Amino acid sequence: MAFRADEAVIKGRERAVQNLVPHSLTGKEKREREDFVLELINRLGNVVDAYPSWHPLVSHNQDERCPNTIPNNRCGYKRLEHTVHFMNGFVTCPYNNSQEVIHSVESFPNSDIFHITAERLNVELHNTGTEPVLVECHWNLNMQDDGMIPKRLAVAMMLETEVPCWRNSDYGETWETMRPYFLGCPHGSRSSLFVDQEAGQAMKKVWNSIINTGMYGPIKV
Repeated sequence: MAFRADEAVIKGRERAVQNLVPHSLTGKEKREREDFVLELINRLGNVVDAYPSWHPLVSHNQDERCPNTIPNNRCGYKRLEHTVHFMNGFVTCPYNNSQEVIHSVESFPNSDIFHITAERLNVELHNTGTEPVLVECHWNLNMQDDGMIPKRLAVAMMLETEVPCWRNSDYGETWETMRPYFLGCPHGSRSSLFVDQEAGQAMKKVWNSIINTGMYGPIKV
């Protein structure tokens, strides 16, 4: 099925509202909570299913043999529950001990390219009794006008994550196998909600050049 970004954006928005607005709310309260979720989308970017493996929100403690594309305890997070992911952050809704989420994020290393923050939201999301936390990736470099990650940054961060893996690699994986990890989800053959066609094509070209050197071993087909 062809990747249709507009459809993915609409479906993601609908899913975020469905998952984050408590079903017990009606009338004005429900509309206000829906508006709050839409404001989160405006702030954090479109709703996504998974991140590129090189994205700062999942690259901490990355497992080269089983790359993380969703924030979880293997990345160093604690107490994540009922989580909705956006391009540049996520909202998680534990029922208690939300401070554990914040403390875990505060222990993450930052860089001159990005820094990650966590803050408690003073509004109930998902269900009554939750303690929602917003985790946000703040880019210290300019993004594209459409909010996507620019080519030079996407290629560089992909290489930073993947090149060291040659030490423990038995074979090279093709672009078709690796593109969910490099582009994030949803995605097409060379683009996603994170990177456009130009960036995706550059990433594919670079990756094919690398695996054809044999540095990872024979290409797996």
